[in-house]
Amino acid sequence: MSFYTSLSGLKAAQTDLATISHNLANVSTNGFKKSRSEFADVIASSVGTNPTQAIGSGTVVKANRQQFSQGNVVQTGGTLDLAITGDGFFAVKPQLDGGPVNFTRNGAFLVNADRYVVDGSGSHLQAYPVDGSGAVVASGLTSAINVRLPATSGTPVATQNVALSVNLPSGGAIPTTTPFDRFDPSSYNESTQTTIFDSVGNAQVLTTYFKRETVPTGATPTSTWSAFSFVGDQALVSGGTAPVTLTFDAAGTLTSPTAATTFDAFTPASSPNPQVIALDFGTATTQLGAPFDLVASSQDGVAVGQLQGVTIDNEGMIRASFSNGETRTLGKVLLANFANPSGLRQLGSSSWSPTGLSGSPLLGEPGNNGFGGLLSGTIERSNVDQTEELVALIAAQRNFQANAKALETDNQISQTIFNLQ
Repeated sequence: MSFYTSLSGLKAAQTDLATISHNLANVSTNGFKKSRSEFADVIASSVGTNPTQAIGSGTVVKANRQQFSQGNVVQTGGTLDLAITGDGFFAVKPQLDGGPVNFTRNGAFLVNADRYVVDGSGSHLQAYPVDGSGAVVASGLTSAINVRLPATSGTPVATQNVALSVNLPSGGAIPTTTPFDRFDPSSYNESTQTTIFDSVGNAQVLTTYFKRETVPTGATPTSTWSAFSFVGDQALVSGGTAPVTLTFDAAGTLTSPTAATTFDAFTPASSPNPQVIALDFGTATTQLGAPFDLVASSQDGVAVGQLQGVTIDNEGMIRASFSNGETRTLGKVLLANFANPSGLRQLGSSSWSPTGLSGSPLLGEPGNNGFGGLLSGTIERSNVDQTEELVALIAAQRNFQANAKALETDNQISQTIFNLQ
């Protein structure tokens, strides 16, 4: 019988060694929680057994209990790196639709090819849906959403009005090269570019070329310039004619045109829809002795905002920013906790699923109702203490050796009995 007692001790020590080895192997695993082997003695007795003469039958592994103490928090600077300081788990959902929600302490999230925020295993981060003001509009795991970053934001508006004010040099000479050719700089004096937008929000370049036509004389103190406008390779015409003629008086003040010039409809190369643009040189356009200068330029088109970044604050609010200046709130990170976290089933990759021992998940928000706080730009490392584990490893090794020695002694005693003559 003592053979089996020693054998149970060997198995228990081997389990302890395996548990400690597993802890040490994951000392650098983000969000990992160490385990501790717990043992119980085995006593077989009955009513007729004298309690002073009862002999144990060895040991059994009572539990391999997980320790959910806080791991070290390190700064990474990543906007999607999150750490929980205190109790709670992130909720993540595997890619399979309708699959169960799992829970993790590993907050090293990233964006996949479909712009979903996922963990290292590809599971989607879960968040509460919010309205435009950031207020949570639904709660519960069934109402949670997969966090996805939109590629664009806003509604495009095609440019309809362009205001352009310039100063044309009064000493500019009339180009000798004729006719006008935008590819020949000697056929015009100056040019300027303005960014406009088509109906689908694509940026286009409106280029206006200025060519001097006449200079003031004693009989004619005014001077004229021609303004040729192109969007890409398309020339803009008004009433079938081009260019726009700018007339200045002797003081360099623009006298014509006095209103915006509306060009005929054209279809940009990047848009299927025709577009009409009105160009207004305004009253700030002058002809002075100073060099050519773009005084002011504006247009009323609106581009679609391109995603530029995402942030998550300490309250778990997820916000995306776009190139057009817009900011959108995408959701609020939800946290979950359990009455008995040690009862969670380990899934690997620092993830767990609930069981009957752990209880159902209790949901909340960062920093509220007993849930831990949330830190952005940080990661929770493993809670394994190498020194502590190495000391425990030595103790487990000594336990294994002691039980092996007891087994060897039992063998020697049995051998002596077998050799009795």
